[in-house]
Amino acid sequence: MAMPPLKSLKGLPVLVVHPPDADGRTLIEHLRRIGCHAEAAWPIPREVPAKVAVMFLSIDHEYRTDIIRLARGVEGIPPAIIAIVDYENPRTLEVLFDIGVLAAMDRPIRPFGVLTNLLLARGLWQEKQEQQKRLNKLERRVSSLQRIQKAKAILMAIHGIGEEAAYETIRQQAMSKRVSMDEIATSIINANELLHSPKIGG
Repeated sequence: MAMPPLKSLKGLPVLVVHPPDADGRTLIEHLRRIGCHAEAAWPIPREVPAKVAVMFLSIDHEYRTDIIRLARGVEGIPPAIIAIVDYENPRTLEVLFDIGVLAAMDRPIRPFGVLTNLLLARGLWQEKQEQQKRLNKLERRVSSLQRIQKAKAILMAIHGIGEEAAYETIRQQAMSKRVSMDEIATSIINANELLHSPKIGG
């Protein structure tokens, strides 16, 4: 995992969900000294504001339901979550796993360790996003291959041709129309379904 550069933290939107006590103030002040755009929120909000990149989240079993709702209710790309805990116990660890934290800090909050955890969480978050992009790309590729395979089967059945000829037909159509083979395959599948759909009133 490659650590993000320190300059990437300048202006980074950070949400600190923590009671407004000495620990909460210490964390906010240090994040701002680092250069982050840190905002505080308490009580636990119903949703994470848009564009928040990192969220420091106070973990208290008393607020488990609200914590999980907040962490799981994010639309789009979720922020990197750094947990703040009093002590380790099975119930606390269960919450951490439930919400997918990328780093954790204990109380009392000390400036030493904030930067390390912030960089660690951001690095893991970026790696996770890259993995998701690769997975999405692979899934799209598999879906495309499946559609092309189905379109070939349709052409083979309709025209009585072999698999290579069916593939070449799709490829030539894609080249002549300057679109992807996947688009041609989708058109063939849709046309076939339309032709074989039940007639209205028939």
